[in-house]
Amino acid sequence: MRQIVLDTETTGLEWKKGNRVVEIGCVELQERRPTGRTFQRYINPERDFEPGAQEVTGLTREFLADKPLFAAVVDEFLAFIDGAELVIHNAAFDVGFLDAELARCGEHYGRIRDRAMVEDSLELARQRYPGQRNSLDALCKRLGVDNAHRQLHGALLDAQLLAEVYLALTAGQSEIGFASPAADADRAAAVALPTAGLGPRPRVVVPEAERVLHAARLEKIRAKAGQCVWDFASVVAPDPVAEPESALS
Repeated sequence: MRQIVLDTETTGLEWKKGNRVVEIGCVELQERRPTGRTFQRYINPERDFEPGAQEVTGLTREFLADKPLFAAVVDEFLAFIDGAELVIHNAAFDVGFLDAELARCGEHYGRIRDRAMVEDSLELARQRYPGQRNSLDALCKRLGVDNAHRQLHGALLDAQLLAEVYLALTAGQSEIGFASPAADADRAAAVALPTAGLGPRPRVVVPEAERVLHAARLEKIRAKAGQCVWDFASVVAPDPVAEPESALS
């Protein structure tokens, strides 16, 4: 699967108030491995920052004055994300801003979800760590991702950190290479192992004294808890291949 970890920086918190995207950063993953391909562009927002937004990114209107408009990078950006699954932290925020930018460029560009699936890593984190802080910085600390170099928000830097966080957050969901051709061959070889001629499987005969002790222990558990798991164990039918217990005693 091809995934793009994406982050944006903006002039403010709400696109509905006319705020604009000032930076896009993307990191490509293929089968959960970084490919080394990235996409990063600063964008001239054609407006000032809202109070507080400039301090978060360290960007200024002057720095962005000679940068391209979103319309100048939209085709290159969409070509990079087309057909991928986008991994975004608080996806509603970034997707809302990007959809607003696409709308300014023309209806034929459609919306982000027309071109890519979206996975919200914030929702994944909330499911795994309910009731806890799940900001990118908090997740970096919790999952052991080094973010000491993150003094300001930057789209590409945040996308790189989020890629590490996402891989750690979803590590239990991966196949960890078990679907590789080599693994398939190993499984096929294991299935093909001959079983004839291996002889009967040995059985361990429990001495009567140990059976008595085990039964006494179960009675203590029942007296304390009311029941024990051994009471619900299914009866296993004798193995017709194995020799009688008496033959092994």
